[in-house]
Amino acid sequence: YSRPQRDNRAIFGDLIEYDKVWRLGANEATEIEFYKDVIIGGKKLVKGRYTIYAIPTPTKWTMIINKDTDSWGAFIYDEKKDLVRTDVNVQTLTTPVDVFSMSFTKADKGANLNISWDNVSVSLPIIEAPVLVTPTKKK
Repeated sequence: YSRPQRDNRAIFGDLIEYDKVWRLGANEATEIEFYKDVIIGGKKLVKGRYTIYAIPTPTKWTMIINKDTDSWGAFIYDEKKDLVRTDVNVQTLTTPVDVFSMSFTKADKGANLNISWDNVSVSLPIIEAPVLVTPTKKK
């Protein structure tokens, strides 16, 4: 993902408009790849590569996992290709983050994708999908 800097600009509600799809960073839309099946927002995603977008508001972000990849910005974003839409709450930071940042922290049964920039942080839970084992038949 590309990591734009704050550069003393007003970010959310100004540079990044509220209620509009954002590519999470700059330049090409941010992609995420899962090497195992996962559950996000209660929906199962099979292992693979996806584009991740957000629709920020002052109190929550709608996180979007979209099956289209290799997209420039959000200019060709197609809502019909969304696989997951889930809301996460905004946390206000006391110390602003100058460079747009994404990181993972281990969580029970998976990880959290933490996104921070300016005085805002959100966390998207990603749960490892259970592997279903089919019993073998005895002959």
